Amino acid sequence: MPSKPKKLNTTDLDAFEAARDIGAEILQSIKDMKAGKGKVVVPAAIEAREATGLSQSQFADLLGVSVRTLQGWEQGRKQPSGAARTLLAIARTNPKAVLAVSSQL
Repeated sequence: MPSKPKKLNTTDLDAFEAARDIGAEILQSIKDMKAGKGKVVVPAAIEAREATGLSQSQFADLLGVSVRTLQGWEQGRKQPSGAARTLLAIARTNPKAVLAVSSQL
């Protein structure tokens, strides 16, 4: 089991920050992205909502959650429950089915 990283005290943190070359780190990140080493992760909630073409408020109503909860999922601050994850997977893979059900509610 990996050990937890040690928290730095203020003096050590200041020394670490002073030794950093932010410009070089940014340039290396850009090179990595151009080389295909970077990966953009899109939360399942965004993929599902975009697949249906619904707004956040419409999609939240369809799922029976608040807009704030949906936003939390989309921003990665919260994780959907098991049932919600299943609904999101269905919406992502078969948005027509979810939209058909929504018209019956």
